Amino acid sequence: MGRFLQIAGLIVGLFALVLQFAISIPTSMAAGRGPVGSIIFYFSFFTILTNIAAVLVHASLVSPAGYAWFPAFAGKRMQAGVAVAITLVFIVYATVLARLWAPEGLFFICDALLHYVAPLIFVLWWLFAGADGSTRWRDISWWMVYPLAYLAYALIRAPFAGEVPYPFLDVAKNGAASVAISALTTTALFLGLCVLAVLADHGIARLRK
Repeated sequence: MGRFLQIAGLIVGLFALVLQFAISIPTSMAAGRGPVGSIIFYFSFFTILTNIAAVLVHASLVSPAGYAWFPAFAGKRMQAGVAVAITLVFIVYATVLARLWAPEGLFFICDALLHYVAPLIFVLWWLFAGADGSTRWRDISWWMVYPLAYLAYALIRAPFAGEVPYPFLDVAKNGAASVAISALTTTALFLGLCVLAVLADHGIARLRK
């Protein structure tokens, strides 16, 4: 089961990321961004970055060649951290972002794959094959670097780019207080998922024993 989910996650993730890139860049350029600006905007989404991380985890484990290219993503701490981050992608999209737009055609396919299918496959894989009780409470501080660094990037970039990847981070439109509440809520959710991941990792290890 673990091997099947690993390969499925790699294929689905790569397909979705490449397809999203292929359809997003022309649309972004049509909206007035240049080629470089469109590429930067594509890689400015937490969803995209997290799905790339998930693909790299799968790639690092599916073959010796993958491990040779991406050894940093084969570690247990990295696997659990990506599981937490991609779960956040699913929850935030399903509860907040999904109602803000109605994608059609290829955009709908990418939307479903990146926000629902890929996260589900990765988390199932981690529960079946990745979790082994090796995580430690101190790992949470390491995992928290990613969302905090992303938040800082998005907010610092916004005044210069004149845009944000997610509407709840738009200070100009929503005000600093609203953005602060959204950021704190999302960060607290991520922290809660970190705690849950450590508990799940240890619980699964005990059940296997």
